[in-house]
Amino acid sequence: MPDALLPPDQPTPLLGGLSPADFMRRHWQKKPLLIRQAIPGMRAPIRATALRRLAREDDVESRLIWREDGEWAMEHGPFSRLPKASEPDWTLLVQGVDLHDDAIAALRDRFRFVPDARLDDAMISIAGTGGGVGPHVDSYDVFLLQAAGRRRWRISQQKDLELQPDVPLRILQDFRAEEEYVLEPGDMLYLPPQVAHDGVAMDPDCMTISIGFRAPRRAELARGLLEAAADALPGMPATAGERLYRDASQPATATPAALPEALVDEALTAFAAVRLDRALAADFLGAYLSEPKPGVVFEPADADCSPLDADWPQSGTLVLARSTRVLYTGRKLFINGEPAEAPASARLRALADTRRLACAGRAPSEAEREALETWREAGWLHWVPDDAR
Repeated sequence: MPDALLPPDQPTPLLGGLSPADFMRRHWQKKPLLIRQAIPGMRAPIRATALRRLAREDDVESRLIWREDGEWAMEHGPFSRLPKASEPDWTLLVQGVDLHDDAIAALRDRFRFVPDARLDDAMISIAGTGGGVGPHVDSYDVFLLQAAGRRRWRISQQKDLELQPDVPLRILQDFRAEEEYVLEPGDMLYLPPQVAHDGVAMDPDCMTISIGFRAPRRAELARGLLEAAADALPGMPATAGERLYRDASQPATATPAALPEALVDEALTAFAAVRLDRALAADFLGAYLSEPKPGVVFEPADADCSPLDADWPQSGTLVLARSTRVLYTGRKLFINGEPAEAPASARLRALADTRRLACAGRAPSEAEREALETWREAGWLHWVPDDAR
């Protein structure tokens, strides 16, 4: 089962003795933070052999990066063959490992002092000695947790972000390191967006876990909001949405190819009538940011299990599947890219926040039970008996 949420005002080793509130105020989106022994006694939560197996699967995004004769090369998975741990100068990157492994999902959940709406995934890299992906910058916040072996990180807050030409990776042309750290298992480095960094493995099977948080671009948000508004157009009243353009005062023209200015004005007037407000934005973001990762497949519930909308279990716990994404705002709840039919009650909000719901105690309402059963049937949540926790 995942660990409990970190209290916002409680200092934690995970953040170098800072509380989540202090970390967010001092460092989030502002400046890097090196944390020694963020996880004391760290042991890799997944074996390198398991990552290699994932990289062979069609539905797992992976990349192999290496240098040969001083030149960078990259290949996308799935892979039938991968370098041996003893070979130098290679890196295997496996995206979304938290969607395939419970231990990595539990590790990811330790960072839920950042809103789920910002979460991207937990990527893991393993590398031979000298392996890396070159100096680069990211457009997202990232926690770089060393899980096995050692990695040397060099970072810089330089303004020159010009990239090398004709390279299959986004590698900085003129990287000038300002700080250097060697991370050992349990150490962690937080980097906000646009901080240049270069990590190089110092040992065979060096493993680094990257917990990344996406930041949607403004153009992406604007495009999505406009699409959501367009989807709402069929519901506009006929008088507003279906009124035809009228040009009873249009004179005869000697320039028929010229676009009438009155028609341009009508288009702007029509757009001004489109509803763009906080409710529409919240509906769009709730569905958009709770959309599962591409390729995610949920396992439907066992048909032999008793449904939750019949005899409510008095023991056990409902646990969200590790790939399930849930967001809420006010009385609206969104799960895996869809608005929930049940309102975001206190019980369902608690499930979204803690990702679990104890069955003992007061039974949920009919609307809650129907929603929970729908999600269980879809494989979005599972019932776990008390003796299995």
